Amino acid sequence: MKNKTTTCLFLAFAFGLIWNVTAQQDPQFTQYMYNQKIINPAYATGNQQEINVGALYRSQWVGIEGAPSTASLFVHYPVSERIELGLSFTNDDIGNVVTENNIYADFAYILPVSEQGKLSLGLKAGVTLFDANFDGFTLQSGGNDTDAAFRDNINQTFPNLGAGAFYYTDRFYAGLSAPNLLTTQHLENENGVQTTGVENVHLFLTSGYVLDVNDAIKLKPAFLLRGVQGAPLTLDVTANVLFNDKFEAGLAYRVGDAVSGLVNYRIAPNLRVGYAYDYTLSNLGNYNTGSHEVMILFNIKSKAWDRGFDRSPRFF
Repeated sequence: MKNKTTTCLFLAFAFGLIWNVTAQQDPQFTQYMYNQKIINPAYATGNQQEINVGALYRSQWVGIEGAPSTASLFVHYPVSERIELGLSFTNDDIGNVVTENNIYADFAYILPVSEQGKLSLGLKAGVTLFDANFDGFTLQSGGNDTDAAFRDNINQTFPNLGAGAFYYTDRFYAGLSAPNLLTTQHLENENGVQTTGVENVHLFLTSGYVLDVNDAIKLKPAFLLRGVQGAPLTLDVTANVLFNDKFEAGLAYRVGDAVSGLVNYRIAPNLRVGYAYDYTLSNLGNYNTGSHEVMILFNIKSKAWDRGFDRSPRFF
């Protein structure tokens, strides 16, 4: 009973944040630099004949009943010097009550703009499948009536479009994107109760750079800034160190929210695995033991991997 009560309270709090404000934040990843195709359709590598496959899973605020979890899968393939394609799937789940699945296809066209630099312009198109199952969900401490805002289950499908730009060299990248250009309203007013959930346009600004410390060590600072109307800006700052092009360790800070540790290791020429842990700095830190995130990256026909960091900003 205690766990059920805690779950209901947390979900009610989460729904209040998601549905009673003017916007909501998209799912976040600490290891976003390995998953850039999700947020920017213009992301490109320039490595032809190399299929990039990746998966990330995030369990957030462990210890809180009903806390969100997010899983992401993506495939990225440069089909020519100028064209790169991608597919992505993201599942966001809150307490097994609210589930959102995003399925997208990406197209990127690459333009050489200097001897070393390239500018990629991208488009994203797909659907969002939104599901809310309120069966047996009661917020009131007594009585048999369910809150009107949670009375009916919801199953809706929303089309969406996104766009982005991505500039990169062997050492530097910068990207600006809006992966959801179409605003959607998940819920409506019911019996005079305001239960709207509008997802507004999210903007993402990313950048990173590779510095050679010596022949064996490379330093990789990077950042991600994202914003949406009705919610505060979110800034992630990360500094990773790569040893011998195999082992990577780093620290990250999400301003006002969390501090993180990241590690990953190239266990085979075409396979890399990683882990990240977030320690919550906000008031929610009193009720959870942190967030955990795991990552797998796999390359097919990845001869270029022997070049290590220099081959592509993909390994930021």
